[in-house]
Amino acid sequence: MTRGVLSRLACSRLGATAVEFAMVAPALFLLTFGVIEFARCYWTQEALQQTAMSAARCMGVLSSNCASGGAYSSSNTQTYIANVAKGWGLTVTAAEMTLNNAATCSGTAGFSQVTLTVTYDSAVPKLMPMIDGGTLTATACFPNNPPPS
Repeated sequence: MTRGVLSRLACSRLGATAVEFAMVAPALFLLTFGVIEFARCYWTQEALQQTAMSAARCMGVLSSNCASGGAYSSSNTQTYIANVAKGWGLTVTAAEMTLNNAATCSGTAGFSQVTLTVTYDSAVPKLMPMIDGGTLTATACFPNNPPPS
């Protein structure tokens, strides 16, 4: 009787799909989470770049969000950057911002320049250690409008 049970068990195909899935699932999940995390990192970089471009333009045209009494205001600009980044779901602190309203960009003077440098924290740090804790940097320049004559 024992031989009959063992021979039937050896020939049985029941559960083969579950075993195959158990062998393939780790690679499938690793690939899926890797793609999602890489896309999230790329999206964060693009959101930072858009924030930097918006802030540089705000500084260059002396928008009321970045100026006080018609003159450039770094504190207003920092608040503006924090709010724009918040709209993207990001947190950018004043320490992560470098603002220069008299910059030289590509060899030409008279630009407003914004550089944002933030640390990227991965949602799955064990899976993607190469990007966890890495630095994302976005820089943008915009020509300053000349003062009205």
